[in-house]
Order: sequence, then structure tokens, then C-alpha cells
Amino acid sequence: MVKLTKSFIDKVKPPVSAYEMHWDDAVRGYGLRVTSTGKRVFMVMGRVKGKQVQFTIGNYGTYTEDTARKKAQKVLQQMRDGIDPRDAQKEDAATKVTLREVADAYFYERPGMLRETTIVEKNRHVEQVFAAWKDKPIASITEADVRKRYTEMATKGLRGTPAPGQAQIAMTTLSVLINFAMRRYKRADGTPLLTHNPVAAMKGDWPGFKARTRDIDEKHVGAAWNLLTEMRAHPKNQDALAGIDLVRFLMLTGCRRSEAASLEWRNVNLDEAWFHLPNTKNGNPVWLPLSSQAVELLRARKPKDDDNDASPYCFPSRGKGGFVTDTRAPLERIAKLIDQPISAHDLRRTYVSTGAATLDIDLYKMELLTNHRPQSITLKHYARTQKLQYLLPFTQQISDWIEQQAAKASGANVVALRA
Repeated sequence: MVKLTKSFIDKVKPPVSAYEMHWDDAVRGYGLRVTSTGKRVFMVMGRVKGKQVQFTIGNYGTYTEDTARKKAQKVLQQMRDGIDPRDAQKEDAATKVTLREVADAYFYERPGMLRETTIVEKNRHVEQVFAAWKDKPIASITEADVRKRYTEMATKGLRGTPAPGQAQIAMTTLSVLINFAMRRYKRADGTPLLTHNPVAAMKGDWPGFKARTRDIDEKHVGAAWNLLTEMRAHPKNQDALAGIDLVRFLMLTGCRRSEAASLEWRNVNLDEAWFHLPNTKNGNPVWLPLSSQAVELLRARKPKDDDNDASPYCFPSRGKGGFVTDTRAPLERIAKLIDQPISAHDLRRTYVSTGAATLDIDLYKMELLTNHRPQSITLKHYARTQKLQYLLPFTQQISDWIEQQAAKASGANVVALRA
């Protein structure tokens, strides 16, 4: 044993191979490990409930001899109290885990558990709604914080417009991440790091939301289509063009934005006029028909066969996900044109209302074309609910009607043809 001092540590010679331990003669169990490469590391060795435990304090340089000695005394006292310092170290690390780190673990450390579109959507909540919290310990988020942020989102949204629906959806994402952290991260005694989910206390305060019925009135559909056509002629960049085309595709198909945005070329057959959605919100993989207008849209976007650098997505983006998710610019232009707010989901409602109300297409066919599970027992068990190419005449009818309305809006003399 030696007196571990700065002078001794500076002068001690490395061993020829492996390492040597030098134990302090004043604090029993406190020592210095010197490797053959000259690395000097402060160590502690003791017993916890009869079991020998060795614990690394840290490198000389990161710690001075004085700070290492003080920490050694603290750690040795923990051992005498029956606390394993390795568990305490894990607990300390757990208390510092950030919302961003929890989200990454939830998204990427559970292969196959989440669809890519789900990850993109939830990641948007972390990066935008909870941007101020993402690099802070998740354990530091309080109920008061949650209530304040919810109110901000509900009354002002991200851009000054009330967004109570988005506020609730974002809080659901936060609640899921906190529940995951409660299962994943533990204290030294094995109890959860978090024993209370601050979002859970709020759920009783959330208002019940009426089902939205907003869509584009049929008298504005043609003008909206013409606007998108004009925007497509002068896009800001390729991402903007993909966003415009995505909105046009939503009008022609009634797809959910996330499912259409992530559509891959391998799941499109332009010659046979269909596209496949393998990962859908309701878990029902579906093959849907493409109208001639939708085929033309996609054909204009399809990369050349010899383009080895082409994106696998029909609506690619330079963003992290690889495909476009931001359709704000074209939707804001449409909203200004028709003098009402409009969302990507409103285009889905427009597709259904056009088919069912304007063109008198059976509602069950519209449910199938938008991949809603039929409510009728007969349809559930006897109708084809996945391979829906046989419904091509009906989606073609909707696309033709949109085109006719666009021609009318531009001043053409159009006579609607009877289906």
C-alpha cells in the first residue's frame, strides 16, 4: 500500500504488461490502476451484501486525486449501506435520459413494431410540438408543463392557428413515450424511474371532438385542381413539386396522406392501373385502382429505368424520412382560394363526398376505395376487401368529374356524361 498523492501518480511507472494496482494506505478499498500503456484509472473495491464489487471512478485527468478520493469515500459508504454503486450509476444515467433519447429507443430499438409513417408522424411531435423539451430529462417534465403546452397548442397551434385536435394527438404521443420510459428505465432498487405519467392526469380535461365533416365544396373542386396544375408548372424545388403532386394524388384517390406519401414504386403497376398499400392504418393491406389521371400523374414522376440513384418513393424528399410529408404550401394556397382552412384529410372527405353525394356511387364502394372496413356483416365476410381493382370504374368516374369541373372553372363549355 502507498499514499496516493498527485506526486506519486505522476511518477509511478507503467508495468511491462497488463496493469498494476496501487492501493491507498489511508482509505481502504481506494486504489489506482496503471496499465502498461500508462493509463491511470481510479478504482474502488468493496463488498455489497457479502459480494465483492469493483467500481471504476474515472481516469486521472478527468478526476484529480482529491476529487477521486472524496468520491471513493462516498462510494465505499454506499457499499457499506448495501447499495451497489453500479446500480446507482445506472439510476443516475436513467434520470438524465432525454425525451429525444427515449423517442429514439421507442422508434428504432424495437424492429418491426412501428410503421415508418408512424415514426415520421410521432417524430414530428417530438421535433416540433415538444422542441423545447426534447433535450431535457424526460423525468423533469411535470404536469404543469404538460397543461401549459397543451393549452398553447390548443389555442395557438404551431403557427398561430388553434389546433386542439393536433394538441391532443401530440399529447398522446408524449404519453406513449413516457409510458415506455416507465417500463425501460429503472432506479437502483428496480422501481420505475417514473411512477406517474403527467399526461394521464389531463385526459379527463380534453374536450370531446365532434367528427369533422369539412371538405372542398363541389363548386370549388375544379378551381382547386386548376390551382394545383398551375403550381406544378412553377415549383420552388423538387420537394415542392412532390408535395403538389401528392396533394393531386390525394384528390384523385382519397388516400390517407401518410400512406400515399410513403408509396413506393415497387408497389405501383402503371400498366395494370393499380397500387398496393402493404402497411395501412387499419392493418388491411390493400390493392387499389388508379384512374387514367392518376396513372398519368405517376407516369410523369416515374424515374428512368437506368437511373440508379432514383428514390424508391413516388413522392421523394431530401428530408430524413426520404419521402414528402409536408403539404402545407399547396393546401394553404387552396385554403386561400376557397376561403376556408383545408387539410390533407379534408381531401379524403372530398373524395368520398364527391363519389357518394355528387355521383351517387354506393357508399360501401367508397368505404372500400378509402380502405375503411365495411360495417355490414355481409360485406365484412363476403366482399373482396383487399384486391379492389374491380372498383376502377368508380374511381375513374370521380377523376373524370374533377377534370370536368376544372374545365368548367377555366371557362370551357363542358357537358357531363352520364356514367
